[in-house]
Amino acid sequence: METNEAQPKDATARFEQALEASGTERYVLRLYVTGTTPKSVRAIANIKHICEGHLRGRYELEVIDIYQQPSLATGEQIVAVPTLIKKLPPPLRRLIGDLSDTEHVLLGLDIRPRE
Repeated sequence: METNEAQPKDATARFEQALEASGTERYVLRLYVTGTTPKSVRAIANIKHICEGHLRGRYELEVIDIYQQPSLATGEQIVAVPTLIKKLPPPLRRLIGDLSDTEHVLLGLDIRPRE
C-alpha cells in the first residue's frame, strides 16, 4: 500500500520539477528574413524585444537572410518571410509575419507571459 501513496507524491514532485525546468529551458530560434525590408527589420526588432523581455539569457537567435543563404531557406522549406522557427525546446514551431502580436508569438513559442 505504501507504493500507492508514494506514486501521487512522485507525480507531484515530477510536475513541480517540470514547472521549474520550463522557466530555465534554452530556446533556439531561427528567423528567416529577406534583406533589410521594412517587414524584415520590424520582425527582427519585435523578436529581439520579446526574447529580451521573456527569455533573457535563455535563448539563441539566428537571423538568416534568404537572399544571402538561399540553401538554408530551401532546406527548412520556407515559403513566406519573415518566418520564425522554434527549434528547441520541442515541439518545433513556425510563426510567419512581422511578429508584432506579442501574445500570439508567446503562445506560439509556448512561453507564459510575465506578470
